[in-house]
Amino acid sequence: MTTQLLVAGVPGRPAARTRKGVGGVAPSLDADAQITELYHSHQRMMVRLATLLLRDPMVAEEVVQDSFVAVHRHWGRLREPDHAVAYLRRTVVNRSRSALRRRGVEQRYVPPVVRDAPGADEDVLVDERRATVLQALQELPTRQREVLVLRYYLDLSEADIASALDISRGAVKSHASRGSARLRELLAEEVERR
Repeated sequence: MTTQLLVAGVPGRPAARTRKGVGGVAPSLDADAQITELYHSHQRMMVRLATLLLRDPMVAEEVVQDSFVAVHRHWGRLREPDHAVAYLRRTVVNRSRSALRRRGVEQRYVPPVVRDAPGADEDVLVDERRATVLQALQELPTRQREVLVLRYYLDLSEADIASALDISRGAVKSHASRGSARLRELLAEEVERR
């Protein structure tokens, strides 16, 4: 709002001068009083309006504050100052629309979430685990190794494994069970050695 600066007794300066208001326009004291009255009588209603439009009370208060500043800045250009409430309401609605557009753009252009990248040694560890499992597989009896490879690496059913190895389905189950148990033992021993 405007204030009067009194500079008395300074040579070459006027005795009083007016500080320019918001936007470089010097509104009259009458305009300041009208804006103040407008603010006190309509601020809550405008915040409610903006809150309903935006669904965010904090942004709504900012929009209303900016709208009052805009009305103050353009007060001298209002054709009918009696319609200031309508102008203020229109300003709140327009600024709310702008805030919603800005929010929409921000939501559409959110950068993708970057997942934590695996450590530099992750590939080495995976290769070591794979080598450990392959080494343990080599220590299994031939039939158990064949059943486990066909079951877990080729994802064959028991019937397909039985057909491929020319053994019964019961034998497939038996070899798979024994081979899995022995493989767990071999891997546990390897972990203990490290």
